[in-house]
Amino acid sequence: MSYPHAKASMALYTLPNQFIVEVITMKTFAVLTSGGDAPGMNAAIRSVVRTASFYECRILGIRHGYQGMIDDDVLELTPGSVGDIIQRGGTVLQTARCEAFKTPVGLAKGIATLQKHGIEGLVVIGGDGSFRGAYALAQYGIQVIGIPGTIDNDIPGTDESIGFDTAVNTAVEAIDRIRDTASSHDRTYVVEVMGHRSGAIALSVGMAAGAASILIPEEPQDPDRVLAQLNKARERGKKHPIVIVAEGAACAMDVGEFLRNHIASEVRVTVLGHIQRGGSPSARDRILGGLYGTEAVRLLLEGMTNHMVAMCGARVTAVPFTEVFDRQHEANLFYHRIADILAV
Repeated sequence: MSYPHAKASMALYTLPNQFIVEVITMKTFAVLTSGGDAPGMNAAIRSVVRTASFYECRILGIRHGYQGMIDDDVLELTPGSVGDIIQRGGTVLQTARCEAFKTPVGLAKGIATLQKHGIEGLVVIGGDGSFRGAYALAQYGIQVIGIPGTIDNDIPGTDESIGFDTAVNTAVEAIDRIRDTASSHDRTYVVEVMGHRSGAIALSVGMAAGAASILIPEEPQDPDRVLAQLNKARERGKKHPIVIVAEGAACAMDVGEFLRNHIASEVRVTVLGHIQRGGSPSARDRILGGLYGTEAVRLLLEGMTNHMVAMCGARVTAVPFTEVFDRQHEANLFYHRIADILAV
C-alpha cells in the first residue's frame, strides 16, 4: 500500500493486512485533547505518538487544546515521553474550552502555530465542539482526523467514545455502595449521573445497577410513571429502590423532593458529578484508545482528512465530520424497555 503525498524509502515493516506499509520519510503530526476530559484519552495520546514514531514521523503535542494552539503551547513527544500514562485518567496534554478559536482571529492564530512548527496533520481527541474546530481547520487545508472522546457517548456515527465505559463502571460501583446503605435503612435513593443531552450513561448504569426507574433527556418525564414503578417495586418486597436520573433529564433534588411528598419511605439524593470523569480508565477504554490512535495516524498517512475514527459494530472505520454534524444522537431506548421489564 502506498500513501499519497508521501515519499517512501525502501525499507518495509512486517505487519498484518492493511498495516504493511512502506516507511515514510519524516512527516510532522500533532495531537491535542479538547473539551471535557475522559478516561482513556491518555491511551489514545500514547497510541498516536507511538504509531507515528513507528512510521518514523515526528509528533508534537499541543497543550490545553485549541487555546494552546492559539498560544503556541507546543512540545515534542517521543515514545518514551508517553510511557506509564496508559493507566492514568484525565489527559497529560491537558484540555480547555476555547471560545476564542471560534473567531476568525483565533482561528488564524491557530493556523499560524501549525505552520510555524511544520505540522502537516492533526489528531483531535474530543467531542462535537472539538470536531467543529477541526472541521474549521480543514477548510483551510489542514489535514485533520478526530478521535471521539467523551464520557457521554453522545457523538453520532460511532457506537463508542473513549471514556464512556469507565464512567459507567465508576457510577455502577458507587451505586453498589449506595445500595448497601439503602438496604440497611430501607431508603429510596435518587442518584444523578452525567449526561446533559444524552441518557447513555443513565441507561447503562440503570441496567447494570438494577434501577427501579431511569430518567433520560430523550424521553418525556412522567412523575406518575416513576411513582408506579416504585410502588410496584415495593409491592414485590423491595424496600430500597434506586432511581437513576440523567442530569439533562431532571434535577435529582427536585425528583427527590417530589418523591418525599408521594411515598412513605425515606428518600435520599446523591449527585455523583465529576467523579465519573476521573479515575483510571477501564480495559475497554484503554483498548479503544489504542485502536483509535493507531487508525488516526494511518488515515493521516493515507492523506485522509475531515473524518472521525469510529467504532461501528466490531469494526473501526472512519466517518466524515459532515455526517457526524448532520446526524442526531439517538439513545438506546431498547435498554430502557429491558430495564423496565427487569425492574418488575
